Amino acid sequence: MDISIIIPLLDEAESLSELAAWIDRVMKNHPYSYEVIMIDDGSRDSSWSVIKEIAQKSPHVHAIRFRRNYGKSAALYCGFKQATGDVVITMDADLQDSPDEIPELYRMIRDEEYDLVSGWKKKRFDSKLTKNFPSKIYNATARCMTGIRLHDMNCGIKAYRNDVVKNIEVYGEMHRYIPVLAYKAGFTRIGEKVVEHRARRFGVSKFGWTRFINGFLDLLSILFVSRFGKKPMHLFGLLGTLIFIVGFLSSAGLGIQKLHALHQGLKMDLVTNSPYFYFSLVSMVLGTQLFLAGFLGELISRNSIERNTYQIKEEL
Repeated sequence: MDISIIIPLLDEAESLSELAAWIDRVMKNHPYSYEVIMIDDGSRDSSWSVIKEIAQKSPHVHAIRFRRNYGKSAALYCGFKQATGDVVITMDADLQDSPDEIPELYRMIRDEEYDLVSGWKKKRFDSKLTKNFPSKIYNATARCMTGIRLHDMNCGIKAYRNDVVKNIEVYGEMHRYIPVLAYKAGFTRIGEKVVEHRARRFGVSKFGWTRFINGFLDLLSILFVSRFGKKPMHLFGLLGTLIFIVGFLSSAGLGIQKLHALHQGLKMDLVTNSPYFYFSLVSMVLGTQLFLAGFLGELISRNSIERNTYQIKEEL
C-alpha cells in the first residue's frame, strides 16, 4: 500500500461526499495504491450515514465510528493504528484542506526522505482577529520553546512515513504537537510545504478560543513528559534535595548562632521568634514533599496504564 489517508471528522455530513469524490479524482490521475480511513468521532448529524454510502461505492474507504466524542487526538491515534500505507497523510474533513496536495506530499516523503512534512497555510481565509493573529502568536511560541521551525504546527494536512505514526502516541489534545512528538521520538527530518487553504463552506469550527490556552498547557506537558516523563526523580528529587538542604542549613545556622550566644553568656531571643526559623521549616517540608513526589512519580511511570481509550461502535 502506497498511501493511507486518515480523515478524522465530527459533524461534517455536508462535505464528506464532495471530499471523497475529490480524493478519488486525484488518485485516479496517479498510479498509487491507497486507502481512505474515515474516523467518525461521535458525530450527531448524518455523517455516519453518508460515510456508509461512500464506503458502499468505494473499495478504498475504511470507516470507523466511535461510540461518543473522544477528541481529534484519539481519532488520529486510532487511524494511525489502522494505517498500512508507506506514507500516511492526515487531512480535515471540512474541505479547507485540498486533496490536490497529496501527490507532492507523497513525493517529499518518498524522494526527499523526510520523516514528516507539515502543511503551512500561508494564506488563510479565517478571521484575522480570532484565528490568524492568535495562531501566529501560538506558532511563534511553539517554535521558540521546541526549536522546530514550522510556521503552522497545527495544520491539519500532514504527511508521515509509516514508522513515524507507529512510534508516537497521540493522546489528550496532543494532536496540535505531533511534529514535537515525532522529533522527541527521534524522527528529526521534518519539512514544511505551503498548502492551499480554502474558506469553510459548511458547518462551523469545532475548536473555540480555549484551544490556545489548552495548546500552551499541552506544549508544557509535552516538553516536561519528553524530558522527565520516565525519570521524574531527576526533576522533583533534585529540586526537593536542594530546597531541603537550604532549609536545613538555615535552621542549623540559627541553632549554631543560639548555642554561640549561650556559650558567651549573651541574651538572645528564642529561635522561634526569628522569621528564618519558619523559612527553614517550610523549606525542609517542601523539599521532602517534592522528593516524595519524584519517588511516587518513578513508581507510577514504571506501572503506567494505557492512556488512549476509545470504544468503536461500528466498523466497515
